[in-house]
Amino acid sequence: MADLLQRGMAWLEAKRTKFMTQTIVYQRGHDSVEVLATIGSTTFNIDDGGGALLRIESRDYLIRAADLKIGETPVLPKRGDRIREANYIYEVVGPGDEPCWRWSDGYRQTLRIHTKQTEGPQAV
Repeated sequence: MADLLQRGMAWLEAKRTKFMTQTIVYQRGHDSVEVLATIGSTTFNIDDGGGALLRIESRDYLIRAADLKIGETPVLPKRGDRIREANYIYEVVGPGDEPCWRWSDGYRQTLRIHTKQTEGPQAV
């Protein structure tokens, strides 16, 4: 019998994907794939090296790891990849030395991808 918590997480992931997602386009170079993603955010506190803490908020995309494929090949996010959401473009990036993605769950079903807006209205 499978781990009860693992089964529960799989059920929850299926519900998140069905009811809390929108279609985005994940791009790597000239390749792209449409995937379902839940929009979120992460706040980072980064030491600037001079004694000040910088508070940086990233726009996050939660995507089922099994859905992120370039061609038929499953991939993990890479710094510099892009996400297109409506009229906005976000670059996959982690602030400072932070990674650009992490697992969102203990069973490695869901990727949490950190981004920064680079194109679109009022891009910063």
